[in-house]
Amino acid sequence: MARKRFSLPNLGIGLGLRTTHYRHILDTSPAVDWFEIISENFLETRGRPLEVLDAIAARYPIVMHGVSLSIGSTDPLNRDYLRKLAGLRDRTKARWISDHLCFTGVGGKNTHDLLPLPYTKEALRHVINRVRTVQDILGGPILLENPSSYTAFSASSLTEAEFLAAVAEEADCGILLDVNNVYVSAFNHGFDPLAYLARIPHDRVGQIHVAGHTHQRTHILDSHIGPVPDPVWALYTEAIRLGGPVSTLLEWDEEIPSFEVAHAEALKAKAALGLKAVA
Repeated sequence: MARKRFSLPNLGIGLGLRTTHYRHILDTSPAVDWFEIISENFLETRGRPLEVLDAIAARYPIVMHGVSLSIGSTDPLNRDYLRKLAGLRDRTKARWISDHLCFTGVGGKNTHDLLPLPYTKEALRHVINRVRTVQDILGGPILLENPSSYTAFSASSLTEAEFLAAVAEEADCGILLDVNNVYVSAFNHGFDPLAYLARIPHDRVGQIHVAGHTHQRTHILDSHIGPVPDPVWALYTEAIRLGGPVSTLLEWDEEIPSFEVAHAEALKAKAALGLKAVA
């Protein structure tokens, strides 16, 4: 069993906090281990959203997951954004902050998409330096998630797994391992997902995402629609075998079902952990 770095706790099985479930959570306080929030949903808002978040954070552990860090961009780091992240972390007592190993725009323009990086040594040095700076500003380590992708740069000289491993080890950050994204990208690019899992440093994995996807025969879209397909659960089981139990979260963002259905799907992760699923 791999040792987890940074003293990050294993929070158990969590769910993404979605507006459609607010009332159920506030009224019933369901037996969920923790919730993950999309950081940007609460950075530029006032009133009801923050009131709900404060109430839920008072009852459950919170983890922050961002989509705007743009760690691979050549634009200057947005220090105002980072200060707001730190403020939200302190407000919610979030256990950690994560984002994606990607870039989201250029020239100050946000594409609102998670764009793949060229996996070159030059890009690697650039990302490592930016991760170190971000962690200095935030005063703690971040987790970076492997993104799903549909195109690749011909200039890449490293595999994605090699690039992710080098960033985590040399920048001294953590990994948010999304096993659905591994499966999606493996199909789209024709690599072995098991070889990918074998290459990354599992002592750096502080969180795992599971999710569903949309199979278009020629390619797979990372749609976050449930339920989680069996091949993704198989990769999750292998990740647990390699690294041991770790905080696990179900992402379900399209055609979101009732809270009870989403929670039951998340609890399937307990099979890989050798635990009895209790709804």
